[in-house]
Amino acid sequence: MKFLNVVEIESALVALNSAYPALTQLITLPNTTYEGRTSHALLIRGNPSFDCRPALVLVSGAHAREWGGPDIIVNLATDLLEAYTTNAGLAYGNKSFSASTIKSIVDRTDVVVFPDLNPDGRAYSMAAKPDTTQAGWRKNRNPASSGGDPLKIGVDVNRNYDFLWNYPVTFAPNIWPASKFPEHDTFFGTGPFSEPESRNAQWLVDQYSNARYFVDVHSYSGLVLHPWGDDQNQTATSTMSFMNAAWNGQRGIKNDPYRDYVPAARLAELQTAATVMRDGIFAVRGESYIAEQGFLLYPTSGTSEDWAFTREFLVPARDKLNGFVIEFNKNIDFFPTWKEMVDLIADVDAGLIALCEHATPSRFAVIWCWIKNWFKKWFWAIWKRVWPWELWGPYGPWGRIRMVIAELPRTIGRAVKAVIGRVARRK
Repeated sequence: MKFLNVVEIESALVALNSAYPALTQLITLPNTTYEGRTSHALLIRGNPSFDCRPALVLVSGAHAREWGGPDIIVNLATDLLEAYTTNAGLAYGNKSFSASTIKSIVDRTDVVVFPDLNPDGRAYSMAAKPDTTQAGWRKNRNPASSGGDPLKIGVDVNRNYDFLWNYPVTFAPNIWPASKFPEHDTFFGTGPFSEPESRNAQWLVDQYSNARYFVDVHSYSGLVLHPWGDDQNQTATSTMSFMNAAWNGQRGIKNDPYRDYVPAARLAELQTAATVMRDGIFAVRGESYIAEQGFLLYPTSGTSEDWAFTREFLVPARDKLNGFVIEFNKNIDFFPTWKEMVDLIADVDAGLIALCEHATPSRFAVIWCWIKNWFKKWFWAIWKRVWPWELWGPYGPWGRIRMVIAELPRTIGRAVKAVIGRVARRK
């Protein structure tokens, strides 16, 4: 076996959609890459009549040299679909999931997988000889800022999201959460979402208003990271946040006065979900990943998990979306052997399926959702049928009753004044 190349990843998604047409939808992403590639994602959804489901959006392959991420995601999709259709459970080492758990995940959630976010970069890296600059390529292959220098080609897709993107303004001096120089691996591009790869991820999340979890799979380190990545978290001062430009020029320094705000309840949700993934990974074969805030690794700007988490703060009407990064492989190596990769796939897939199980609505949540949906759909329908607008309008009987009721206080007031007037005249 070997790592999947770009063509094989796309073929795998098409094959899964062909093999499981009732359970999947092949999604064509709208933005083609600089080299003309069209990317796809896959929706896994059983029991389509169930409309109380959260969505989990799982992406990988943002960084070209991190070859194992797409294999992890493709394997996850394959395992879920095979287990569901055969009414079987799943086992990864010492971590197992029952058949009923798999059925609940597929029937009560939307699992959306986007395995290869940066196909141009992956193709370039995989075409290289080992231990070369080309093999260790990180960015996409957009030459717009290169000035013709091949070493300046590309943008770091995971510094291109709209979260404190303009770091020279939003971060403290001499803090480098990204780079404005095209020759650097973390070059942030010409603007937030300047790259088709990051726009595809944005578009995909936008298609699912029910998205509750976003996980971006990277390597290496052995970490499960959650927001924020720009500075330490705090739960007390809501005005000390990424949205407040008054704090520009102060972010990114550890143990200084600035810390980024996250509501205490939301921080608890992030920490709980990160711990679920960490524990799922550990249960396979004892690999001890660390679940922590992203900033504790190093300061970052323009990253996917932070952008995902910002959405509810920028548009409060949106539902809450929890953002995470898994940095798989505790060995300091972007290129594990395939034998090592088999174990890593089992580790991370167990962690991700544990998150899916965690996200699956409970029976109580399902019942409560049905009640709410019934009320919204049928109560008002019945109400409008029994008391249609024609009756409630200004010329209908209920409209006249409303006008009488609205006029009643004034009628009573006039009567009281008349009585008082008559009493006064008698005196």
